[in-house]
Amino acid sequence: MAEPVVRIPDAKVALSTASVYPESTATAFEIAARLGYDGVEVMVWTDPVSQDIEALRRLSDHHGVPILAVHAPCLLITQRVWSTDPWVKLRRARAAAEKLGATTVVVHPPFRWQRQYARDFVAGIWRMADETDVRFAVENMYPWRYRDREMLAYAPDWDVTKDDYRHFTIDLSHTATARNDALEMAGRMGDRLGHVHLADGNGSAKDEHLVPGRGSQPCAELLENLARGAFDGHVVIEVNTRRAMSSAERESDLAEALAFTRLHLASASASAGPVAPPVTPSSSSAGARPS
Repeated sequence: MAEPVVRIPDAKVALSTASVYPESTATAFEIAARLGYDGVEVMVWTDPVSQDIEALRRLSDHHGVPILAVHAPCLLITQRVWSTDPWVKLRRARAAAEKLGATTVVVHPPFRWQRQYARDFVAGIWRMADETDVRFAVENMYPWRYRDREMLAYAPDWDVTKDDYRHFTIDLSHTATARNDALEMAGRMGDRLGHVHLADGNGSAKDEHLVPGRGSQPCAELLENLARGAFDGHVVIEVNTRRAMSSAERESDLAEALAFTRLHLASASASAGPVAPPVTPSSSSAGARPS
């Protein structure tokens, strides 16, 4: 009988620059290099360096850490970063990705009050995806909750699998906050799942972004399923380290997250053959386009 072998998929493990907040974008590159991450995802936000393509290129070159993805500035706190026009933001994110050699732009669905943007969003993302080799990977979100009240803040929907996009990002802190089944959602995304934000959560109304393994989400199972399916996208550690008491504690958390991810991406390939994912994705709409 053949001995099991360890097989590592082609997926790269990157550090989101948001994971070092309140430290700077530059610090994220330093930590990623020191800990051995494969690259970074740049969260474009209020830090001026995150908005400056040449400064980012210099950081990447200096530390030898490639920029694998760009997260477009679509948070509440970045409504004025790179313009107040959301389509201008996405065009600038695409240009940044192209110039920096990143393969993916991460984008959230619009806020519900961005009515025209929301109406045009699905078709507009397809148009932009047709104009570049960069992937626009639309990220799952969650309902906003306060006590017993729920607000649907995103349109067309926080559950992005209800609409037709070429590529998806799955965020496991967001699945926790939404209280939905992460493995089932990944199954619905199927082969259009091109990007992962790895974090954990316990189902709180707050978007927790815990270190993987410290919450209730199936982080290990998702990574193992991706490895069995030869996933070749990026897995990005996007965790909240704001409560770290020191830089050393923050770095320890990020080292733990990297070790957890690499461990579970290494799958035992025994003679019993591959294990099927929890949901068999339908590929009938994978190449579909909105009319």
